[in-house]
Amino acid sequence: MTLNRWEVSSDNLRARFDPNQFPFTSTEELIPQDAVIGQERAVRAMDFGLHIQDRGYNIYVSGVPGTGKNTIVKSMIKRVAETQPTPDDWCYVHNFQDPDRPKALSLSAGKGKEFQRDMERLIATFRVELPKVFQSKEYEDQRRLLEENFSKARDSLTSRLEEQAREYGFMIKSTPLGMVVVPVIKGRPLEAEQVEALEPKTRSEIERKEKALHEQIHTFVLQVRALREEMHRKIEGLDRQAVHYTSEHAFESLREKYRAFQKKIMDYIRDVQQDVLENFKDFLPEPESPFRIPGMEPESPHKSMTRYAVNVIVDNAGTQGAPLVEEMNPTYNNLVGRIEKKGRLGTLYTDFTLIKAGSLLQANGGYLLLNVLDVLRSPFSWEALKRIIKNQEVKIEDIGELYGVIASAGIKPEPIPVRLRVILIGNPMIYYLLHTYEEDFGKLYKVKVDFDLQQNREAESPMQYAHFVARICREEGLLHFDRTAVAAVLEQTSRWAEHQKKLSLRFSDLADLVREAGHWARRDGKERVSRPHVQKAVEEKAYRSNLLEERIRELITEGTIMVDLSGAVVGQVNGLSVHDLGDFSFGRPSRITARVFLGPSGIVNIEREAKLSGKTHSKGVLILSGYLGGRYAREIPLSLAASLCFEQSYGDVEGDSASAAELIALLSGLSDSPIRQGIAMTGSVNQRGELQAVGGVNEKIEGFYAVCKIAGLTGEQGVVIPQKNVKHLMLKDEVVEAAAAGTFHVYAASTIDEAMEILTGIPAGELRPDGTYPAGTVNAAVMKRLTEMTEKMREMEADRPRTTGAPASEPPD
Repeated sequence: MTLNRWEVSSDNLRARFDPNQFPFTSTEELIPQDAVIGQERAVRAMDFGLHIQDRGYNIYVSGVPGTGKNTIVKSMIKRVAETQPTPDDWCYVHNFQDPDRPKALSLSAGKGKEFQRDMERLIATFRVELPKVFQSKEYEDQRRLLEENFSKARDSLTSRLEEQAREYGFMIKSTPLGMVVVPVIKGRPLEAEQVEALEPKTRSEIERKEKALHEQIHTFVLQVRALREEMHRKIEGLDRQAVHYTSEHAFESLREKYRAFQKKIMDYIRDVQQDVLENFKDFLPEPESPFRIPGMEPESPHKSMTRYAVNVIVDNAGTQGAPLVEEMNPTYNNLVGRIEKKGRLGTLYTDFTLIKAGSLLQANGGYLLLNVLDVLRSPFSWEALKRIIKNQEVKIEDIGELYGVIASAGIKPEPIPVRLRVILIGNPMIYYLLHTYEEDFGKLYKVKVDFDLQQNREAESPMQYAHFVARICREEGLLHFDRTAVAAVLEQTSRWAEHQKKLSLRFSDLADLVREAGHWARRDGKERVSRPHVQKAVEEKAYRSNLLEERIRELITEGTIMVDLSGAVVGQVNGLSVHDLGDFSFGRPSRITARVFLGPSGIVNIEREAKLSGKTHSKGVLILSGYLGGRYAREIPLSLAASLCFEQSYGDVEGDSASAAELIALLSGLSDSPIRQGIAMTGSVNQRGELQAVGGVNEKIEGFYAVCKIAGLTGEQGVVIPQKNVKHLMLKDEVVEAAAAGTFHVYAASTIDEAMEILTGIPAGELRPDGTYPAGTVNAAVMKRLTEMTEKMREMEADRPRTTGAPASEPPD
């Protein structure tokens, strides 16, 4: 029986790219282009997300790794950001009214550092000029005059008090403990014992006068105190006048320079000036103390000049347009910011100069690029990001205080308003999960940018990929590719896409192929990369990962894993499966067997009973019952017991790509039709018996070919695939050449009947109007067997003894 009508021509086993279609001999002749290849949908969505200004239109970039989404997204953002205004700088300064709540100031780009330098120069000037003022002769003369006036007034009061004391018969002595009055009789001061020895009348008179004198002394003390206070007020006024005279010009210049900025800056300069007037002594040299230990003295909060510092946390001086910030490690502190602490004398302290901005503030007015998986993995980051986007302000807080882990009195900086566009990059599954379970996600990320994995093979596609290869070669100093190498690269991208009419958009893999092919060309001593070097790169990459594949083939070759490659066996077929190892996948044959026997249990999936069957595989087996019932049980009940098994399979079995092979084995067992063991089968089947496309068809064919090659190609070996899979064929050159030579075959079937005829060499047979199948066909044999089994089951049921219940009038024992 000829199988030519189902055999796929060798020309259709691989899509070829004609090197002669390229108008160049080497990619060195091409001008590199920075165009986006094959991502029109993503580019349009990204352009929309970058230009719309409304709230909530943040962007989620969805796509698998390797499609170039990071590079494309950053490139598009940079082009848009360059046309936008540069955002303001942001600073934190001391709050003189409430030191625990630093104030936030904004200045136009580049002015933050300038304001910081102006304040540093201002304070440095005061530290030099103010001591000079208080050491000047003019100041000392005015102060000395005030002190002399005080001394004169005090001396006048003292003389008057002494005169009154003499009139009362007393003299006044000044001691460290105050003023003491001493009675005087006949020019001699009396001691306490002498006063006690006086006559009572004389002693009483002395006490009366002493009391009156004490009242005068009290009045004197009050008067002197008032004079001293007045002197201090005048000296303080003199000091303030001196400080104001010295500092006013500097403050006026500062106010004039920053008058056009926000009112908060004018208020801050006013507060600084007031603080300098009140605490000018902090600028004066401190007298040396013999008890001070260098490095161990606590710093007075007023003595420190830190309160006049300007902490620039966002500096856009070097930014052209809007900023683009890519946060590679989006922890809470890196996103929001942090308040650092320093140790001093065994304790930790902080102030506004230790506030550090996070990437959200660095990107304020621009764009923040984040990997969504990194954000979700970092504790507290996702909630913080949501809160900031919703409130449009960044509040820098200590994370321990924020969540009540550490109860400490720290500073609470003023929140800073933000307006930025957040771009999350992640895979499609995370997008779907967030949309389903995160109630705010759809409100905050309204733009989805979906990157495709493949594109249609259009007329301009080959040149686009050629320009990409040229750009990689130029940027990285690689050997350039000739036209045959570019054609080979394009064929490999079609293989990655598993489609003859499509090209893969995984440009990271393509760039690696360019690099590795260039390496092998350089090792070969060539000046250009050609087709053999591209093939070498592909083969070597596979060789670095296919150790497991080779070990399985060895087990098949030596017979440990039982696979027949010749002869014909009833109820046994070679199915094909794919092993995915992450960076490498390969196909291998697996023996599938079916056993049919009498019984009502139906089809038993041994993998399912052993809990080794995945949901999709179990579904595929259940479909077989639907097929059998729909085709053979229209007039009679389906009385069948059968078991299906992947022999020597000890791991999980998933997918329905073996369901067609399982049905073939089952029909073979029912019809007693031997299956050719040199032909393997892959494909899924529906309840109507139509073969459906499956994945990994190239790896499966190549895996079976490799096993047959080791055993020896006979010209009778091959693989049956669904007709729907022909467009997915991008087989290795070696397999294509074997097919062209007739030593290996690839057959395409549309239905299970066609596959059965290929595998058994027996016509399947079509249903006739009378409900029967032609004699000598597989379907006729299956129908006959099922009818016999049904009749046998009926006979057995009729012969089975029945238990009769007790008469209705008698209760059972």
